[in-house]
Amino acid sequence: MLEQIKALDIITINITASNTLFDEIIVASAESTRQARAFVNNLKERLRGTGHSVLSVEGETSGDWVLIDLGDLIVHVMKPDIRTYYNLEDLWQETSSTEKGEQQQVR
Repeated sequence: MLEQIKALDIITINITASNTLFDEIIVASAESTRQARAFVNNLKERLRGTGHSVLSVEGETSGDWVLIDLGDLIVHVMKPDIRTYYNLEDLWQETSSTEKGEQQQVR
């Protein structure tokens, strides 16, 4: 769906093994704050027809980093410099890998 609204560098991370609050994280980039806000509005419109509901949206006013909470799925739309600085992909993938390694050692 994010591809259809021209989000960039979309990555999906399954974190069910390391988190009980949500199952997946989607991280995508927006070229500008205006584009990030447009992504959020477009995503809200597209979700209305699917039965999914937006539980909350954070950061829509600034548009530098917008978090969309869909319950089991969290979508982050970030400007590239913010995305590089926080590096959520590596943070969550590293957490998932560490937890998997710990689970294998316990067995």
